[in-house]
Amino acid sequence: MVDRKTQGMLGQLLEVAERYDDMVKAMKAVAECASSEKTELTIDERNLLSVAYKNAVGERRSSHRAISNWLRENKDKGDLPQIKQVKEEVEKELNKICCEVLDLLDKHMIPFAATAESKVFYLKMKGDYYRYKAEVAGDNKEDIKNSEAAYQAAFDVSEKEMSTTNPIRLGLALNFSVFYYEIKCSPKEARELAKKAFDDAIVDLESSNPETQKDSTLILQLLKDNLTLWTADAQLDGEGEGGEQVEQVEQTEQPTEK
Repeated sequence: MVDRKTQGMLGQLLEVAERYDDMVKAMKAVAECASSEKTELTIDERNLLSVAYKNAVGERRSSHRAISNWLRENKDKGDLPQIKQVKEEVEKELNKICCEVLDLLDKHMIPFAATAESKVFYLKMKGDYYRYKAEVAGDNKEDIKNSEAAYQAAFDVSEKEMSTTNPIRLGLALNFSVFYYEIKCSPKEARELAKKAFDDAIVDLESSNPETQKDSTLILQLLKDNLTLWTADAQLDGEGEGGEQVEQVEQTEQPTEK
């Protein structure tokens, strides 16, 4: 029988060793154990699970982006079946990871989320992984629809039940705005969402929880970086929807919670 505590410790060790595919297996077992006990993951467990999957899928996203860019820049070299085959293999690996996360979320994590923070955390995660699927699938309307629905559900809860400076709420606003910019090709909506989150939080930052203030400040800087890029892009493109893409920033790992 799988021991939840042992798998959690293994997950911590594998993070240090940067063995993320193995870390995924350990933290998946932890999530399934918690579900069988009808309890939700601890904050440490859910952060470890998030880090494991984010790094595993991040490797494939980086590979896919690099291969896609190379193919785009080398169209004049004719048909390159071997490189396209590698790209397809990366896409399969990425989709497999995303589907596994989404299955875990729906069956083992979201049903046991007892607080606003955990609900928003998991719904944001759901939006993220549907977005990653949409990145490689092109115009897959189902993935786009599911991503937006998950982000919106998380956003609604965060606005009602979380402070404007909560790092999880800010991370959600950051990634939801990236979804609008990159996947929906709606730069105006992306800027509006990011600006409102930034403006609302900056007013309350000094009086925010000192234990999470550092994380909040970091995400606010990422929001500001994206707003700067997107505003410059809009000026160049004359407010056209979905002009030339810039390298926007998203939240790559969950903030540490005390």
